[in-house]
Amino acid sequence: MKILLTGATGYIAKRLLPVLLANGHEVVCCVRDASRFDSSRFRTDRLSVITANFLDRSSLAAIPDDIDAAYYLIHSMSTSVGNFETMEM
Repeated sequence: MKILLTGATGYIAKRLLPVLLANGHEVVCCVRDASRFDSSRFRTDRLSVITANFLDRSSLAAIPDDIDAAYYLIHSMSTSVGNFETMEM
């Protein structure tokens, strides 16, 4: 199964990713800042990293079309601009 893992630098995603890989899944990690994600610790060809910001619709073109499932583990609570409740809708 090809899985999109958003928020891949977060606490939960960091623990979920090894489990998904161990179960044979192909995982596409979606991050806002690729420099914050160290993919070198995972020695597999079933892991890829894309950069996207879910608040910027044009950046979502980086998401592959052939995703089977997704884990949406992102939030806007850390933003200093705007109302995170509205942004999450």
